[in-house]
Amino acid sequence: MMRRNRTQPEMAISERELAAMTDDLDQLHHDVGMPAMTAALQRWTSEIRTSRRGFLIGAGAATAGVVLAACSSNSTSSTTTTGAATPTTTGSGLTGDLAVAALAASLENLAVAAYGDVLTAATAGKLGTVPPAVANFVTTVKGQHTQHAQAWNSAIVAAGHPAITGPDQTLVPVVNSAFAKVTDVTGAAELALTLEDIAAATYQSAVSAVTATSSIKVAASIQPVEMQHAAVLNFVLGKYPVPNAFSPVASARPLTDKVS
Repeated sequence: MMRRNRTQPEMAISERELAAMTDDLDQLHHDVGMPAMTAALQRWTSEIRTSRRGFLIGAGAATAGVVLAACSSNSTSSTTTTGAATPTTTGSGLTGDLAVAALAASLENLAVAAYGDVLTAATAGKLGTVPPAVANFVTTVKGQHTQHAQAWNSAIVAAGHPAITGPDQTLVPVVNSAFAKVTDVTGAAELALTLEDIAAATYQSAVSAVTATSSIKVAASIQPVEMQHAAVLNFVLGKYPVPNAFSPVASARPLTDKVS
């Protein structure tokens, strides 16, 4: 039986149970999640590069046609005015599936930063006694979020755009305010659970928001991992691991969130 700590709430499960769950989580990530994500991502980036080459070839042909037409024209005008529809912009300045990728990357970056802050606070003794199993879980999940961010960014970079290296700026003040009140492991777990629920909901929403089959598969391969993170955190907090029969989307973040 675990000895109760009178100065702070204890975990609802034992360290051994948390360690076992973390091992299972990591194994599933490497054996199922990562292969599915990598395969879908490779196809998506290949499609992006093919599309870009086609665009450049088409643009080159169009430019050549304009030049030839100008050379053969008797017009005295030296300038030509053209107009183009301004694409609908999002918080990232990107559109379509890439806008979803940018939002997802920013949420993954936010999770990486939050889990990193938990480790820093734990090392500084600001969270009371932190069992090794907790630090191992935080480190493992932080690494998985890092890989997810890299995955989304590889598609963004393949399309010729800068990687999204910062967190969701719209959520940063909210998370910072909540983290300032965290004084123990259970408080950190509550905050982490909130972030995992937001990420899972956003991915669930993204599955129907993106259009390319390959990008749908990327989102669908990552969303269950976020749900697994949430399930373990629910166990830690003494809550039912899967509180909803269906994955909710109420807390999904909109594409208007500021990301960079």
